[in-house]
Amino acid sequence: MDLKDYIANVPDFPKPGILFRDITPILQSPTAFRHALDALKQGIAGSPIDAFAAIDARGFLIAAPLALEMGKPLLPVRKEGKLPRDAVKVSYDLEYGSNAMEMHRDAVSRGERVLVVDDLLATGGTAEATVKLVEALGGVVAGLAFLVELTDLGGRDRIKGYPITSVIQF
Repeated sequence: MDLKDYIANVPDFPKPGILFRDITPILQSPTAFRHALDALKQGIAGSPIDAFAAIDARGFLIAAPLALEMGKPLLPVRKEGKLPRDAVKVSYDLEYGSNAMEMHRDAVSRGERVLVVDDLLATGGTAEATVKLVEALGGVVAGLAFLVELTDLGGRDRIKGYPITSVIQF
């Protein structure tokens, strides 16, 4: 199955000049979604993982079923101001602006091996911020996993030194 067939290209979203790669068609097809999850599981097989850090918001859709299937905790990484308890924050730049991500201060145990998961790797800002959050809380980044990677935007360069898995590359 070619999962690229299940990616919708949306020009000029969220602003002019951006080509948004929409994973919604994958989510709408149980067969494609299962195939995508299986491909991600194969890509991380053998990695020592204690927990999944899911990046707000589409990363939740990918990490939650993986964490559940693998019997591991799910750690939400949210946009600033969305978490109800004491949180640690990291600011970052992305391809069309800036933002800040947060994790609950008690989300990660010291030495816990955490896989960072998101739907898409573009410039790497969000992933890099999440790596910094996990490490600031005492965790060890076991790797990063993405459904889609936009290779020409160089996101891998911002997260060098960590194992990276992506299923679909553009």
